[in-house]
Amino acid sequence: MMKYNNPIIKGFHPDPSICRVGKDYYLVTSTFEYFPGIPVYHSVDLINWELIGHCIDRPEQLPMEISKASGGIWAPTIRYHDGTFYVTATFSEKGNFIVHSKSPAGGYSAPVWTEMNGIDPSMFFEDGEMYYCANDWGREIEDPEGISVARMDPLTGKVKGDIKRIWTGTGNGWLEAPHIYHIGEYYYLFAAEGGSGWGHMVTTARSRSIWGRYEPCPHNPILTNRNDTSKQVLESGHADLIQDAEGNYYIVHLAIRPCIGSKTNLGRETFLTPLKKEDGWFYIEGGKAKLQEEICKTVEQRKTNAVEADFSKKEWEKEWLFIGTPVQENYSRGNGELTLRPSGEKLQDGQMGVTFAAMRQPDFECEIQTSLECHGNDIASGLAAYLAPGYLYRIYLSCEAGERYVVVEKFAEDFHQIVYREKVVCKEIGFTMRADKNKYMFSYTINGNTINAAECSVRFLCTGIPNRCFTGTVVGVFAEGDKRESASIRKFVVR
Repeated sequence: MMKYNNPIIKGFHPDPSICRVGKDYYLVTSTFEYFPGIPVYHSVDLINWELIGHCIDRPEQLPMEISKASGGIWAPTIRYHDGTFYVTATFSEKGNFIVHSKSPAGGYSAPVWTEMNGIDPSMFFEDGEMYYCANDWGREIEDPEGISVARMDPLTGKVKGDIKRIWTGTGNGWLEAPHIYHIGEYYYLFAAEGGSGWGHMVTTARSRSIWGRYEPCPHNPILTNRNDTSKQVLESGHADLIQDAEGNYYIVHLAIRPCIGSKTNLGRETFLTPLKKEDGWFYIEGGKAKLQEEICKTVEQRKTNAVEADFSKKEWEKEWLFIGTPVQENYSRGNGELTLRPSGEKLQDGQMGVTFAAMRQPDFECEIQTSLECHGNDIASGLAAYLAPGYLYRIYLSCEAGERYVVVEKFAEDFHQIVYREKVVCKEIGFTMRADKNKYMFSYTINGNTINAAECSVRFLCTGIPNRCFTGTVVGVFAEGDKRESASIRKFVVR
């Protein structure tokens, strides 16, 4: 036995799903309006994870341009069957889809749209059949929510036979995130209830037939931090079960680490919690997620590596994200530079196609650096910490009719504040953004001289501030202004 620290994947990584192929584990999470969609992580020990690719990495796969903030791709499930990886998810603006690939890292097919509605879909393969399950909000006002199952062709999305409701939960509301497993003599159903907030939880049930009747677990909810007075971990739920190569059971699930009160700016992260089994029931000792757990193996938990982009190659590092499908002509890489061209959209509006290349904020304490040069008299470019439309902090160089200013500004819904503005003379400028649990600190460097510009509380970039914000803070470089002008980014480091 050894101790490990949660979360196992830090930052904006909600709704994890996992599968095992031999001694290899693969995990996916939600990406909502961001592109590329559905990151795929690989591990050989359940503790250390590497980003190896994405399921949605081509613009023609999904119409990301119709996504809304915290819309887009919800709650993927990954499963492996007969040499092929299958991933299903909800595209909130259209319906549920399935993609497949022989390689977990990429090359996934065009989506097929399923004939089964509901959110948080999942797949279960057995005896040559694929069973598809999702939540079902009910057909009539008085009809309770539930989990429904049907046989389905994974290559066409067509339902075979009837759709049958199999469980209506434990009465805690917001029944979602169903997964089915066949272990021993029982089919086990894991689900989330209580809503994706302080009341979030994992509940389970079992049946001797996949079609039910499902008996609720006497330990329900088997996981919740709703009454955790330590407040180190909150909002735990949305779990997927995995058995390791040694026969031990765990769940991956989402939870948050609060930074101010009960709020976080990182969003929902991926946790790993061990399961116990007694009398044919799964349960968690203590019933809550913790920052430190024990795993039945000996492995060293490595620190997350810094990401450094020097733009010597045209290919993007896997960590980059864009709000919707990027407008390719607004980004050009190579020879040590990333050239950004304004799209006409403003970052505070969070519109698809805005010129903004970002990565997930990796932890509460982190540092982001860039250096850049602006070309023109009506362009602004720099670093931004972005949560949602109308919620961002940024430091940038503003070029205005031959004059140049360093500006730090904050947006929080209808609140806008310029907290720093200073005229500068420079060709190239470096920007640094440092963060801890309480604040963001902005500075800039010209000719080797560093000036501390401003400090801003993290409060207004916490996910509990905007309405229905399901994402987390991302950090990156942007350009706004005249579409004919440009900015040259010389480096970008996240550590």
